[in-house]
Amino acid sequence: MERARLIGGLARMLRDLTRAEDLAQDALVAALATWPETGIPANPGAWLMATARRRAVDHLRHDRMRGRTLAELAQTPVPEVPEHDGLRRIARVEAAMDDDLGDEVLGLIFTACHPVLTREARAALTLRLIGGLATDEIARAFLVKEATMAQRLVRARKTLADAGLAWEIPRGPALAPRLASVLEVIYLIFNEGYAATAGPDLTRPALCAEARRLGRVLAAAMPADPKVLGLKALMDIQASRLAARIAPDGSAVPLDAQDRRRWDRLLISQGLDTLAQAWRLAETRGPYTLQAALATCHARAPDFAATDWMRIVGLYDDLAMAMPSPVVALNRAVAHGMAHGPEAGLAIAMTLATLPALAGYAPLPAVIGDLLFRAGRKAEAREHFVDAAGLTRNARERAHLLARAAACRT
Repeated sequence: MERARLIGGLARMLRDLTRAEDLAQDALVAALATWPETGIPANPGAWLMATARRRAVDHLRHDRMRGRTLAELAQTPVPEVPEHDGLRRIARVEAAMDDDLGDEVLGLIFTACHPVLTREARAALTLRLIGGLATDEIARAFLVKEATMAQRLVRARKTLADAGLAWEIPRGPALAPRLASVLEVIYLIFNEGYAATAGPDLTRPALCAEARRLGRVLAAAMPADPKVLGLKALMDIQASRLAARIAPDGSAVPLDAQDRRRWDRLLISQGLDTLAQAWRLAETRGPYTLQAALATCHARAPDFAATDWMRIVGLYDDLAMAMPSPVVALNRAVAHGMAHGPEAGLAIAMTLATLPALAGYAPLPAVIGDLLFRAGRKAEAREHFVDAAGLTRNARERAHLLARAAACRT
């Protein structure tokens, strides 16, 4: 997350997202060249920020000198970069070198979630800046092609630059139009940490921790907002299972096989308290509150067999109304399969197989494979597990799916 903090701090000073990204990258490269010789500094984050800010000042001075030189060459005034404006920008950056910038990451999220951008562009850009996700990873999260996502990111940066926006956390009425996108992005960051879309590990706990930290900051600032509280509760309860999801060899441990003694009871308790607050504050439950309520069904069950699947089905039916999406529909199929039998789940899941949005989405054949396996249709289940293994980019998940495919032969 250090990269995100760097970009946030620099963008706030420079009002230029592209340059902020470049300078943050320069500072990280400088660290790779310097630290092996000097040792890692006592405060690596401060070192990186100081380095990036010095380079920002150098760039601004260079810009000012370049503008003056061009003007002299042309023997004309320099209307685009007046002398006093250039000096003011440098002074602002130099003054900011000792400023408390507040929460750079949250400020960056609010900036990237400005209403001038489309909802999809806001979330995608923030995942790139905050989560450090590659373009193809973001494309998979949004179920679109990589080229489409690349164009979306370029347009988003240009729109922000053209708008000349202030890089800060809004206050009062200006906050509301951005809050929904901010919450969505924070939850996307959490989900990428909870179930990594690519790489050697199933989870990325640092992303989960950062998303929860951002949730706590928002909840402290808006203690009466049920959406904020619902998201905080959801992330706390979900995070309580992180350690139990991974076996000592790094492989996945499915929910029905997890050692519930390893679940973090403090996080569950915090999540339940926050959910109770969110539940009281809103007559109509929002998507985060409903998902948090779903998570509590697992958190409260002493073992897998005691899970209240009928309540989960009811909550998923409500969630599908509040937030209709192919992914919610797939999870609803799982719930119905657990409450009413695998054939009931298959009846729902198979209707999703033709949706273009889920083409290439590994969880779809994985869910269908699980339902077929439980229905005793092992040969068909094996085909779907193999299909799912071919679609996932996560090495641990692939191994898990192939193991399930192999189990279908017995």
